Amino acid sequence: MGDQMTIHEMITDGITVTNPEHESHTFSERARRNLWLQMSRMGSYSETNEIPIMVRGEGTHVYDANGKRYFDGLSGLFTNSLGHGRTDIGQAAAKQIGELGFFPLWTYAHPRAIELAEKIASLTPGDLNRVFFTTGGGEAVESAWKLARQYHRLRGDTDRYKVISRDVAYHGTTMGALTITSLDAYRKQFEPLVPGAVKVPTTNFYHAPEHADNYEAFGLWSANQIEEAILREGPETVAAVFLEPVQNAGGCFVPPPGYWQKVREICDRYGVILVSDEVICGFGRLGEWFGSLKYDYVPDIITVAKGITAGYAPLGAMIVSDRLYEPFMDEDAFMHGFTWAGHPVSCAIALKTIEIIETEGVLENVRANEAYFHDSLNSLREIPIVGDVRGTGYFWGIELVKDQSTKETWQGEDAERLLRGYVSPEMFRRGLICRSDDRGDPVVQLAPPLISTREDIDFMVNTLRDVFTGATKLV
Repeated sequence: MGDQMTIHEMITDGITVTNPEHESHTFSERARRNLWLQMSRMGSYSETNEIPIMVRGEGTHVYDANGKRYFDGLSGLFTNSLGHGRTDIGQAAAKQIGELGFFPLWTYAHPRAIELAEKIASLTPGDLNRVFFTTGGGEAVESAWKLARQYHRLRGDTDRYKVISRDVAYHGTTMGALTITSLDAYRKQFEPLVPGAVKVPTTNFYHAPEHADNYEAFGLWSANQIEEAILREGPETVAAVFLEPVQNAGGCFVPPPGYWQKVREICDRYGVILVSDEVICGFGRLGEWFGSLKYDYVPDIITVAKGITAGYAPLGAMIVSDRLYEPFMDEDAFMHGFTWAGHPVSCAIALKTIEIIETEGVLENVRANEAYFHDSLNSLREIPIVGDVRGTGYFWGIELVKDQSTKETWQGEDAERLLRGYVSPEMFRRGLICRSDDRGDPVVQLAPPLISTREDIDFMVNTLRDVFTGATKLV
């Protein structure tokens, strides 16, 4: 590149680590003083328990301020799907900055938003052809609920305001999205929330309350819980159902055969809008562009973010069917928007991301390795604390149990000691970044970059084998 600086050089210019331990300590001290981390217990960080400082990334790995290398087993946060340090994405961003750095989509348009909307519409199932941009996933979910409510009002159904979602589900943290979210730890500090939230069971077959011996029957039972909720609340009051293709919180709950088709049938029967929340599952995480394509259903709205730009810029979107868009074609505006939605640079990066996924066979890579990933993780079942292994594509959860035969779970102080006391720090010490999650039953989640190889899978599984084996000696 001649005299041009690389992306890594530009990022690290002025913060060269000459004394790694001192530099890491200095960064951590500065972070404690001014930086408020997301979803973090800030009181747990001290001079002896420093904040991890990540200073650069390369491919499927990131490096901290001490120079230590980690495999990014969670793709940042289900986001860095193409890995780190891609100069071609940086070049696409630089080109757009030189052409048009910013202009809003409020009554105006710009070429990159138009091109990206066209491209997304070409990838979606059915008639989902209308793309409303946001800057992230929570905003996309918030937008979808507001759209559903206004859509019903425009059609004269003024009493439809309620929303149905599943237990343990996470859909964002803005007040509307938080209402759809079902995690008490996230909700209780901010109650009362927006009225109208209704919860139904998950598709967690490992702890099935009904039909525990028949996967398909359990799936139909789970779907029918949505119909029962609609009837209990009154169909004339229910605006929308929000579901992820594979539910993240709780640990990668995969839909049983026929589940989505039954849900679609129920929503059609009662005039309820079906929202497929694909903030995590969209853009290749499951080996297809969208989870709705993988499981063969056509929702009314798809919400996306994260992988749409492979993490290189903030962007989200609500993708809407022509049918839902139709009432807005007259004089009625959707009175909703965000300044940064559809930012030209983010759209340029998203277009480049989609191009890379297409030209480099990224979806094919996920599909080619899915069975290998599944089989490798299932080999961990021989470890006494491993209960269930579930997931698909490059999206997996391993549930940890006290007793495999009874499926007794870890709770309270025991779960804290297992996950935060040993499993999480030990994985990190061994150079693996993934998620130890106790939103529901204790699980460890893996969602590596979609470019990950079988060698990467082996590293993740072997690391987990060592960590889980070590954990059995402590419990």
